Amino acid sequence: MPFPKPGVNGCIRALKFTINDFSSRKLKDLLIIFTRNPELGKCKTRLAATVGDEAALEIYLFLLKHTISITENLSVAKQVHYSVKVRDNDLWKEDTFIKKQQIGDDLGERIHHAFQQGIEDGYEHIIIIGSDMFDLDQQDLEEAFLALKINDFVIGPAEDGGYYLMGMRRLKAELFLNKNWGTSSVLEDTLSNLENEKLHVLPVKNDIDHYEDIKEIEVFQQFLKPLQ
Repeated sequence: MPFPKPGVNGCIRALKFTINDFSSRKLKDLLIIFTRNPELGKCKTRLAATVGDEAALEIYLFLLKHTISITENLSVAKQVHYSVKVRDNDLWKEDTFIKKQQIGDDLGERIHHAFQQGIEDGYEHIIIIGSDMFDLDQQDLEEAFLALKINDFVIGPAEDGGYYLMGMRRLKAELFLNKNWGTSSVLEDTLSNLENEKLHVLPVKNDIDHYEDIKEIEVFQQFLKPLQ
């Protein structure tokens, strides 16, 4: 852990991180949430191509709040990994979520590093999700952790050919190598890596990346009115 920053505020932040991290490691289950920093023009860019940058940001903030609501009451250790910079005093409360920085040059390297660090920290069942899955709820996550008690791996396929959830009891580096991240081949290639493993496959769910993913969903109409 880095040394506290000079001054009272830096010491308080470091102390809070230490206490939260120590208490969480008494748990054996870890949920890792990958999130992008919510900045105008820098999140949900494929969705923004149709709805505009401001609407895309509003939708992303809505999805972040949904993700917090379905994870904050889980009886597991919880980490949120930021894409660009760890933020204090944002939506992710420090007394619930341990905050970390994503490390790696591409998505595969960053996921691999997060799993590796979790295993080295002593967690036995680790699941990683994104922060923009409206089709996911707390019960889905609880069922995924239960499945991981009797399987070595668990995966949640997304309709677009990727996956919205990955869980493991032991590190398998091949899952994160030689993948064309962001394309429809990721799920198929990942399942090939897991062909001989004890795997539980969750129901297929809708991953929100494009306008077509939300245009028929009622809750998102509030953000799409200018397009109608």
